[in-house]
Amino acid sequence: MTLPSPVQEFFSIGEVCTLTSLRPHVLRYWESQFRFLSPAKNRAGNRVYKGREVELILLMKHLLYTEKYTIEGARLRIDQFRKTGELREVARTAARDETLRELTDELERIRGILSGAKQTEERANPK
Repeated sequence: MTLPSPVQEFFSIGEVCTLTSLRPHVLRYWESQFRFLSPAKNRAGNRVYKGREVELILLMKHLLYTEKYTIEGARLRIDQFRKTGELREVARTAARDETLRELTDELERIRGILSGAKQTEERANPK
């Protein structure tokens, strides 16, 4: 999902859940499994994620849910991206792909609603 404009510097766990379509317990679990994902905490002790971390979360989501990697496989793949210097670009591509996928799904949903409304209108007003 795209980050809000203007781009925020920090995101709460609730905002990250909305942006990534993930549940808070999933994010907390991933923090325990991926050492590079360790959001800072504010004065109240709440997690605050940087935009870069949101991109990494979207990359992890892509690897785990779309590419069907295991946790260990995703960890190794991300380490490989880091070693080759591709991590930032791959993470941004995953974020962009997730945004496009969500937009496509939403447009399909809207098209279905409009098709249903058009069919209902045609039944109500036959020519």
